[in-house]
Amino acid sequence: MLREHAIEVRVRYQECDPMGYLHHANYFVLFEMGRTELLRASGGNYRQMEEQGIFVVVVKADCRYHRPARYDDVLRIVTTVTRVTSATIEHEYQVTRDGELLATGHVVLAAVDRQGRIRAVPDWLKLDSIDGISALDHQQMP
Repeated sequence: MLREHAIEVRVRYQECDPMGYLHHANYFVLFEMGRTELLRASGGNYRQMEEQGIFVVVVKADCRYHRPARYDDVLRIVTTVTRVTSATIEHEYQVTRDGELLATGHVVLAAVDRQGRIRAVPDWLKLDSIDGISALDHQQMP
């Protein structure tokens, strides 16, 4: 599993408020895009996880806005896995435009089963507690 991944997206018109700024709620959409693509770049995807009865739900999310993004800006979203416990996965996000920091975020996900009961995070998603690198780096999802 990769620890960090970056994507670039362009701000679309429908994502903006009447002033032409990216609406504040859409930063959470960017965060989800970043974490989905991090998983995909690691060889997994949410569809496969769900077919195996593994679901992840957001239990905490926050965003700090530093500068506004505007319509048609190209944004870089860097997603980093910062902590994995027996049942949670934490990600941090940086949203930049041409190297300028626009927003930072933090999301905590919990692993649950089909009935919404807490379950263990699969081993292939866990980070090695000593060096912060995935213990199963480069291994594909089962």
